Amino acid sequence: MALVEQIQALNLFEQNLVHDRALDRASAEAALDQLFARIAENGGAVRVAVWNGAVVGHIFLAFDRLPPFIREDLRPIAYVADLFVRAALRGQGIGTALLEEAETIASAAGLKRMVLGVVHGNHDAERAYRRQGYRDYVLEMVKDLLPHG
Repeated sequence: MALVEQIQALNLFEQNLVHDRALDRASAEAALDQLFARIAENGGAVRVAVWNGAVVGHIFLAFDRLPPFIREDLRPIAYVADLFVRAALRGQGIGTALLEEAETIASAAGLKRMVLGVVHGNHDAERAYRRQGYRDYVLEMVKDLLPHG
């Protein structure tokens, strides 16, 4: 299935940046199942990009709700749970088109905000999102802990 291959390709790409990705097919299949379950549970949409008859990109848009410390009118959000474009076709506007479609879906659902995450070090994606009007919002940090002996 093309989506499993794309999730595997994304994991491989991100592995070079953050060194914690599972690269086997079973993990990609499990990730895809989890994405579909999230959409089914909370609403949202899945869109795929097709080029010359082949699936070359996808976006998973989940509807979510931020915690109570956020103003009530801004708590419902659309969250880009996964976005991918095959490497050979990046820079052709496919990701932009997928994001624009997701924004249209979110707006039609009455949502005021769309949120997405970028793996640290993915500078090309970060620049592309900024060109689309996205700005910094939260910085998440990680620390690996040593096991207690």
